[in-house]
Amino acid sequence: MPRFGFAVDPAWRPLLRLAGVTRDRAFVLVGEDELTVRFGPWLLRTPLTNVAGANVTGPYTTWRVIGARLSLADRGVTFGTNSRSGVCVRFHVPVPALLPGTLLTHPGATVTVADPEGLNRALAR
Repeated sequence: MPRFGFAVDPAWRPLLRLAGVTRDRAFVLVGEDELTVRFGPWLLRTPLTNVAGANVTGPYTTWRVIGARLSLADRGVTFGTNSRSGVCVRFHVPVPALLPGTLLTHPGATVTVADPEGLNRALAR
């Protein structure tokens, strides 16, 4: 099972650590049949069959990407640790991540992992 850690910009490490985003609690796991994103206290889980596509994106505006963020434009979720690059994952059926339950669901998720190309390849299989 490929596991992808987040690429944390050193300038943001202390703030992210305060939010519970540490090496052990910030990763993307591509399992046999499930995608799991852990970002400190936040958790996104969905079957791989729900992944509609993924692509490498970036660079980003820093204030729009660092931390756990909600896009008001499309309800997408961002789990960001740097402004250089990441992967935007799109879902067939929106998934919960920022709030428990189905009150708020997201049609896509951006994750700033250390190996965006590797995650993109893992999701394309």
